[in-house]
Amino acid sequence: MPVQIIVGAQWGDEGKGKIVDHLSENVDIVARYQGGANAGHTVIIGSNQYVLHLIPSGIFHPNVICIIGNGVVVDPIALMDEIQQLQKLNIDIRGRLLISHNAHLIMPYHKLLDSMREQGSEKIGTTGRGIGPAYNDKFLRTGIRIVDLLDRSVFVKKLKRNIEEKNQLLKKIYGTNELDVDKIVDEYEAFDKKIDEYVTDTALYLNTAIANGKRILAEGAQGALLDVDHGTYPFVTSSNPTSGGACTGLGIPPTAITSVLGVVKAYSTRVGNGPFPTELVGEAGKLLREIGGEYGATTGRPRRCGWFDAVSVRYSAMINGIQNIAITKLDVLDVFDQIKICTGYQFDDKILKTFPTDVRSLESIVPMYETFEGWKSTTSNITSFSALPKNAQRYINAIAALTSTRVHLVSVGGRRDQTIFVD
Repeated sequence: MPVQIIVGAQWGDEGKGKIVDHLSENVDIVARYQGGANAGHTVIIGSNQYVLHLIPSGIFHPNVICIIGNGVVVDPIALMDEIQQLQKLNIDIRGRLLISHNAHLIMPYHKLLDSMREQGSEKIGTTGRGIGPAYNDKFLRTGIRIVDLLDRSVFVKKLKRNIEEKNQLLKKIYGTNELDVDKIVDEYEAFDKKIDEYVTDTALYLNTAIANGKRILAEGAQGALLDVDHGTYPFVTSSNPTSGGACTGLGIPPTAITSVLGVVKAYSTRVGNGPFPTELVGEAGKLLREIGGEYGATTGRPRRCGWFDAVSVRYSAMINGIQNIAITKLDVLDVFDQIKICTGYQFDDKILKTFPTDVRSLESIVPMYETFEGWKSTTSNITSFSALPKNAQRYINAIAALTSTRVHLVSVGGRRDQTIFVD
């Protein structure tokens, strides 16, 4: 049975939360494979809106098992907040939420270092949630994993070593107060007691499920253009949101993956710093932001908005193996007289049809556009592709053609029922 990966094909914030929630109805397991509490997935059920940062969106379906894989960095405070939020909603998560014993923990010094570094002149535009420093320790092989909490002596030894080093940085470079080792030990031991029932070997669980023919969705955070290897480095996240990250972040083999669905907005957005070829800095960009509610679910920061960039999405499709896409927020474009799609870049005296990931090139290119007539009518109550305005159909078909993909579904609003299945 299939393992399907859901990938954000732009700079994140594509609406993966709704898509995963919608598709979870027909699967057994939803597994998150990378990132941390820097990503917010929004789900609207009826008139209520819920934002999750770590727990997969499939948790709202009572028969779905949700997994936080080893590739995720776990913030204890954020995780407990989400668990308590779900419990208040009478959503039963016992036996349904599983957390990898090999997932790395975000420590207080990670958040502090993240915020200190963002105060300098070379800002990346991070969320300040400690994600980058946590991954940094992971690859320096000094990170602390959930499994380390099981042995107090091992945990204290690793923590003291790390805090001794971090305190030197915090005191001598950033001029902040030193951290209290004993206080942190007490806090994380209390956290361990609370999550102990959820912790297991999730790689073993998933591979057993695959062998038994279970249906699995692998859910990424952020977007492919923020991938640390394939994105607009250094203005990227610290992990691999691309489809390849699902295998390493969950411990499942590539041979288990049967399809990759890319999620894209009907336009483009980006949070934080970094190149953004189709960014609109005038009234059109402001209108997109206001109608689309383009403010970060995690930070509340206003998102930068621009026209759909087919060049970058075609690149995402290539590196992720995306054949089908889900287009979200089509209804945001209902008010526009004309809508544009970037079909190429002009760079010096050359025309580029491929996406250059180096910042110098991206900051120098001029986007080339194809203009489409708007439909100037409401799409949020439409339930079939054939009922969409002809200009909306042309626009959707153009996105598919220009990105060499097929459109699987179109979202015309935040609710579950505002979804059109195309094929």
